[in-house]
Amino acid sequence: MMVENPSEWAVFLDLDGTLIDIAPTPRLVSIPSDLAPLLARLCVALRGALAIVTGRPIVDVDRFLDPLRLITAGVHGAELRTERDGQVLLTVGPMDPGVAAAVSRLSDLAPGIVVEPKIYSIAVHYRLAPSAEPQLEAALKNIVAGSPDHFILSPGRYVVEVVPRHVPKGAALEAMMGLPVFKGRRPIMIGDDVPDESALDAAVRHGGFGLRVAGEHFTGQADFRDPSDVRSWLAASADNFETEPGKRREPSLPYGTRGRNAQG
Repeated sequence: MMVENPSEWAVFLDLDGTLIDIAPTPRLVSIPSDLAPLLARLCVALRGALAIVTGRPIVDVDRFLDPLRLITAGVHGAELRTERDGQVLLTVGPMDPGVAAAVSRLSDLAPGIVVEPKIYSIAVHYRLAPSAEPQLEAALKNIVAGSPDHFILSPGRYVVEVVPRHVPKGAALEAMMGLPVFKGRRPIMIGDDVPDESALDAAVRHGGFGLRVAGEHFTGQADFRDPSDVRSWLAASADNFETEPGKRREPSLPYGTRGRNAQG
């Protein structure tokens, strides 16, 4: 894959497991001090064609990257900010209170289960209680089966989330590709988990690449070992974009060989 010309590319990035390491609970994540400056450099080099696509609420993203305010899809696309420093638009309504209450009670299933309400979805983390997975998934399936039909289960890395069915990350990427700053560019989407799959596929449909980070989901064919590899590659890309055109060199993927492109 060639990433020499910054005007040709758009970059879409998941957050947890892609830019930052997975933590035992969502509140215990560690944000590298150089992450926001790196993304700011990359955004300038790409003339704004950079976005975060995450399951976290946009308020969390802004807190992690302060003072940077990027184009962002939050809660898998339930929240959209289509301009840097712009307003957050909502694509769905708040979580059904009955569903949220039923899911919240699942924290009593086993010590270590963490329930994370997000207004528009609700996630249950079991990284600290892996043996509870079968019981937890069965309970969530029963809750969703008895809930309004617009809710589905979205599994991840030791997490299962109840989300509206109409807000996959792929739909968020498709919507952002229609924005003026992204039009005519080839998208590079980087992700590490099941919810990222639809966005990886969307990037390929637009003639770009879906790059994968190794973890519980992508165990065999991955392009990056971990978030530190992703950050290193993004830094090399930013350096390359800032170099005079005749002196640019292609930043190589540190772990994988070519990513997933339109040819497979």
